[in-house]
Formats: sequence, C-alpha cells, structure tokens
Amino acid sequence: MTVITEADLIESVADALQFISYYHPMDYIRALGVAYEAEQSPAAKDAIAQILTNSRMCAEGHRPICQDTGIVTIFVKWGQDCRLESTRSLQEVVDEGVRKAYLNPENKLRASILADPAFTRRNTKDNTPSVMHVEMVPGNTVSIDVAAKGGGSENKSKFKMMNPSDSIVDWVLEMIPQMGAGWCPPGMLGIGIGGTAEKSMILAKQSLMGSIDMAQLKARGPRNDIEALRIEIYDKVNALGIGAQGLGGLSTILDVKIFDWPTHAASKPVAMIPNCAATRHAHFVLDGSGPVYLEAPKLEEWPDVNWTPDKAAIRVDLDTLTPDVVQTWKHGDRLLLNGKMLTGRDAAHKRIKDMLDAGEPLPVDFKGRVIYYVGPVDPVGAEVVGPAGPTTATRMDKFTRMMLDQGLLAMVGKAERGGDATKAIAEAKSAYLMAVGGAAYLVARAIKGSKVVGFADLGMEAIYEFEVSDFPVTVAVDSAGENVHQLAPLVWREKIAREGLLTPA
Repeated sequence: MTVITEADLIESVADALQFISYYHPMDYIRALGVAYEAEQSPAAKDAIAQILTNSRMCAEGHRPICQDTGIVTIFVKWGQDCRLESTRSLQEVVDEGVRKAYLNPENKLRASILADPAFTRRNTKDNTPSVMHVEMVPGNTVSIDVAAKGGGSENKSKFKMMNPSDSIVDWVLEMIPQMGAGWCPPGMLGIGIGGTAEKSMILAKQSLMGSIDMAQLKARGPRNDIEALRIEIYDKVNALGIGAQGLGGLSTILDVKIFDWPTHAASKPVAMIPNCAATRHAHFVLDGSGPVYLEAPKLEEWPDVNWTPDKAAIRVDLDTLTPDVVQTWKHGDRLLLNGKMLTGRDAAHKRIKDMLDAGEPLPVDFKGRVIYYVGPVDPVGAEVVGPAGPTTATRMDKFTRMMLDQGLLAMVGKAERGGDATKAIAEAKSAYLMAVGGAAYLVARAIKGSKVVGFADLGMEAIYEFEVSDFPVTVAVDSAGENVHQLAPLVWREKIAREGLLTPA
C-alpha cells in the first residue's frame, strides 16, 4: 500500500499551480512560434509577438502570464493501492494546496473565485474551492492533472444535445464566430462527444490537458475517424480568418483535441471548450516518495521574438485628450497611450449604475477620461502593479451608453464589442481600443503609477488611476462605428480562400 501524505499532496499541488502561472507548456510555445513565422496579417503577427514576449518575461520573472490566474481544475487518477494519510477529505487537502499557491507572497495570484454565485458573489479570497474530478484506477500511484482556466475562455464554452445525424463540424463552424475573440485566440479547442450532457463537458475539458501535436498528425495522416475529424475542424476553423485576438489572420487555433464516450442511441451530446493564449496545465505523479516539483523549461527554448512598439504607432496624451483627437483615429490604428487612465470592470460598473439610479454622486469624474477594463494582480516587491492585462469588453456592453453619458472619451479592453455597444460608441463619437489578451506582464510594464480612487472595498475590481507610458492598443471600434473585429476576419477569410493560404500546423 502506497501512502500519500497530506503534506506531499499539498506541496505538489501548490508547486504545480505556481509553475503554470508563469511557465507556458512548451508545446504551446513551439506551436505559437511556428504560427508567428507563418502569420501574414500584421495586426495578428504583432499580437502573437506580444504574447510570446510576455511569456518569456513571465518565465524569467516568475510572474503570472495573465492577470486572470484562473479557476483551478484538478483531474485525479487515484491508484487503488494508495491511501491518503489525512483526517481531511481529498477535496480539502487539494484546496489547501490551491490556497498555498495563490497566497504565496513571492508570487501572489489573483483570487477570482466567488461563493454564493447567484446572489452575493462573495470572493473567497484564496481562490478555493477547486473543481475536482476523481477516478479510481488500478495501481499504486496517484496521477494528477492541474489546470488554471481563465474566465474569458471558460465563458465561451459551448454545448449542444445534437440529433444523431447532425454534423459536428457544421456546429463547430457555427459556434466559433459566435464566440468572438474573448477567449484570446490563438489557442486550442477541446471537444467532448458522447456520454451524457455533463460527461461531454468533462471530456472536452480533459482533452485540453493533452500536448499540441497537430503538425505531427497532419504530417503522418489520420489513423482513425477522430483524428480525421480533428484535422478537418482545424483546417476549417483557421480558414475562417478570425486570427490572433480576432484581428484577422491565419492562426485562430493551434490544435483540436477530441475525447469521446459511448452514448445513448437517441443522443449525441457535444461540448466545446477553448483554451486561451494563457494556456496553463501540468501533470505530475505521486508515488509516496515525497512531493513532486516540476522541472523548469530552458529559456533558450523560447522563440527569439522580442516585441517592440510599432514605429508607425500614434502617441496619445491622455491628459490633454479631446473628442476631436478621438475622431481622427481609424479602426486598425496602433496607439501608444501616455498619461492618466482610469480602470473599472464588472463590479465597479454595476455599482456606478446603482449610484446613478439612486441619484448619488460618483467617486470619480469620468468626463474627458479613458477607462481600462482590468482587474490587476497585486504587486510584489518594487512593482507598481502586478500583471494587468485587459478583461473581456463585451461584459461591459450593457453599461457602455451609461458611461458615455458621463463624458467618457474611450474604453480599453480585449476582444470585440457587441452591436448595441458599437452603436453607442458611434453615436457618442467615442472609440473602443483593444489591448492584447495574454500579454498581462508586458502590458503592466507600461504602467508607471497606480492608486485606488474609488470603491476600494472591491479589491482588484476597484477603480484605479493608472499612469501609463507607451501603453500599446489598437483602435478596434472607431468614432464612425467601424469595427475591426467584424471587418478584418472577412478580409482574411476571402484572402485565404482566394490565395489558397495554408494555415500553419
């Protein structure tokens, strides 16, 4: 009988979660490097360069790849000849490992988990509990997959209870454009087929733990129907031209993983879950000999890509910004923001609405200001702010007109805006600017000052005032309502079809 001690399990889980917070899986980095070399879209190539540069910076500095350090998912295969030496449940022990990782003072990770999700939505402060799946298997070891899944990509999960004759490929191609860019492509698609509704979702999530091997698969050719389906979906999704960050280009996905399970004769449940540019997962095995510490990758394995601002980028002084200047920006323009910028996301916007409805004065004057949708990681050491990449802008769509009515000049976030928000932006002659999701540490280097100016009790969701220097953004919706996330993929889809461009594998 193998004895797995509580201390060894806690330490191993904590180490793995710290490890994946700043080290990408190297299969992802290699695949992204190939995609970077092949990419022909300047905007997408610039975005991939930011992601690769950010990844190496995080590996060197041991700081989070993304400010959203995720909800922890654990897959456990517990050998039946193993015993857990603890008076606590397996869930409690694993959660102690999560707690230790997220509260590590040398690299404190953002706590994003809320209890009472339907009502008060109280932050648990330590990112617990995790979501755990346990399977008892023959053997005398414990095999564990650890993942930290960001909300932006998790929120784009899709499920359908199909008729047996329905096409999985057609459904995927219908869903991908609806997902927008909030999941921060390029990433992976995990697909689960069969079982029951909940089983297919678990299969999809579990499939994302695998290594990227599409290049090898295409080189040797498929050996079964599932592999043929993976290739077909990969090619057809990339032919949509959505590209990195939805900016139009050749690489929307780097791989497709599919797990299946026998199902009822009347059913065909299918689930799809994307992994984002902050792909985070690791695997380790406990054999009773002590805790497991993952081996760090070598920095020379990263592609030699060092992002620098585009020389053609327009420098903007936020402290003297006027509506007339905003109206000179065109969709696709690259900007470098300088000066003072406010922040705010879901909870802050909700509170602003409640205060306006109640006739109460706001703590901040938004007239003539720019707001950044962000919830930063706490700083450590001499940092002004921790990793502070953008959050998904569509979640703020329902508040957009309200904020523009307060005199807001522009907004910064990630991914696309919806139709109503785009219309409000055009009517106000405002603009929406997009920062790259998956480049949080790189972006944070442009933040030179930070102070809380409203709603301090909201923690990472408080309103901050950042002072920024050459903060890189792209004009995603200009004052005329021209939307790069709608226009650029159409251009690249037609270009791929016309020129027979092959997506990289």
